[in-house]
Amino acid sequence: MHVLQLGPYPPPEGGINRNIIAIRADLAEDGHETSVIATSRSSRVVEESGVYHPRSPLALIRLLLSLKRDLTHLHIGGKIGARVLGLAFASALLSRGPSILTLHSGGYPQTKEGRSARRWSIRGFIFRMFDRIIVVNDQLKGVFLNYGVEPGRISVILPYVNELPDESVVVPEPLAAFAAKCEPFLLTVGLLEPEYDLAMQIDAMEGVVNEHPKAGLMIVGSGSLDAELRGHIASKSYRENIFLAGDVPHAVTLRLIEMTDILLRTTRFDGDAISIREALFLDTPVIASDNGMRPQGVTLIPVGGRDELGSAIGRIFRAPRNRSRPETNDRSNIRAVIKVYEGLISKQNHTF
Repeated sequence: MHVLQLGPYPPPEGGINRNIIAIRADLAEDGHETSVIATSRSSRVVEESGVYHPRSPLALIRLLLSLKRDLTHLHIGGKIGARVLGLAFASALLSRGPSILTLHSGGYPQTKEGRSARRWSIRGFIFRMFDRIIVVNDQLKGVFLNYGVEPGRISVILPYVNELPDESVVVPEPLAAFAAKCEPFLLTVGLLEPEYDLAMQIDAMEGVVNEHPKAGLMIVGSGSLDAELRGHIASKSYRENIFLAGDVPHAVTLRLIEMTDILLRTTRFDGDAISIREALFLDTPVIASDNGMRPQGVTLIPVGGRDELGSAIGRIFRAPRNRSRPETNDRSNIRAVIKVYEGLISKQNHTF
């Protein structure tokens, strides 16, 4: 079996590309061939066998026409504009075998497009071209039912791996030194974009530092607000208590999630966050904005809740806690995706 996946490819790190890499790793371990077409610009292109970085939509179309494969799997996020719809149409039309679409953003049902989903729409027509739709929650399944996709062609599979940190991975000295001096050590992982409400986290640190002078916040990620956030941090008297770390390899990020006292996920718009799932698996406390679909065990605060964030940090840090580490990885979600592949290919072979 040769599977072609399309989606963002790191760096920068993100939930979608980690799902792509995990699927690719399990397919390779099973002896299958895999290829990847990067659909967004990587911050640093590394030559890797079977990974393609087209520089234009035309180059991407040429790859879809030329690459031999048994199955095509497109991964997209929550912002589905004209460009992404065009990519979805091309991926399904030129699939050369069964085609699969995974929509990773659990927040799509709350968007204007998700709320107005109709069978007789361009989106409905394009989505029904795929042989299987994979979604991350039941709300998304309902949206695709409204688009006219048959229930048997929709699978709900969470897009993450419950993975233990690799103890042989060394956390770089600047990150390790900052974490070691913080009480509490707070961590946020995400893009430096407006929807992650990072300025609010920075502002909330004023009250946290007043109560806990050694408190420190590390922000992992990159994005368009990098310079603006650095300036915002520099304007604070407690600037030394905040560390903007930039992009960090996922293996190191996992170590940091295990080390941190509390993971923060404050967002204005969000679905199911991979970092939250990773933290919960490692028994790391999580504070997140309430989006109506957070998993059990997360401490919820209202969107934009600066005061509530500070209070929750203090309350969790003061509470006695014995954290327990799981013993093994859980790759059941990835195995479920591969089972979908095998079922579609088997069905196609029986058809012929």
